[in-house]
Amino acid sequence: MVQEKRSGNGKGKTRIFLVDDHPIVRQGVALLVNQEPDMIVCGDADCAPDAIRGIEATQPDLAVVDLSLKDSSGLELIKDLKIRCPRLLVMVLSMHEESFYAERVLRAGARGYITKEEGTEKVIEGIRKLLKGEVYLSEKMASKMIYKLVDGRSGSQANPSVECLTDRELEIFELIGRGLGTRDIAERLHLSVKTIESHREHIKEKLKLDNATELLKHAIQWRQCERGA
Repeated sequence: MVQEKRSGNGKGKTRIFLVDDHPIVRQGVALLVNQEPDMIVCGDADCAPDAIRGIEATQPDLAVVDLSLKDSSGLELIKDLKIRCPRLLVMVLSMHEESFYAERVLRAGARGYITKEEGTEKVIEGIRKLLKGEVYLSEKMASKMIYKLVDGRSGSQANPSVECLTDRELEIFELIGRGLGTRDIAERLHLSVKTIESHREHIKEKLKLDNATELLKHAIQWRQCERGA
């Protein structure tokens, strides 16, 4: 992790902290940000614990956060940062499909969402929107959220969607779709095996799945659909 002291050359500039488990992504975004005359990257991290330490040390104005981090959850990090650093602006830059996660990250405390497929050039546009006090989403996602606000949630009990899962359940569901077993998921999320088993049961109940085989199949299909969206 690279950190710049607050008294460094970035004085007077908007300070940006990057959180992503891919060094190439961090380097690419840092290059874009540092080319802006009024912005500077003050630090970066590849996991939640390092991000929290780095952000508390450098006190940035805005953090760009991925949802899939090294042995940690970007969504949980956003919730933690909202409590620890309530004034910090957070924008998500993720490979995950916006339609599944945008509403969740906004509820968690983020103010914007950009998919990596949109191109890193959107990062600067999103940062400037957030700095002006606005929320940054794609036009398609913004329209979808307005429609849901006006007409209410669609869907029925007969056709349950992953949208009914809690943030933690969705995280576990996604890991199941990657092929991880209960013990592997427990170790990755630093939770007990019993806790993961309990979450698995709740997921099956909500999605009306009869057994572990159906759960695995459904999770794999959902993940493939999300990645191909």
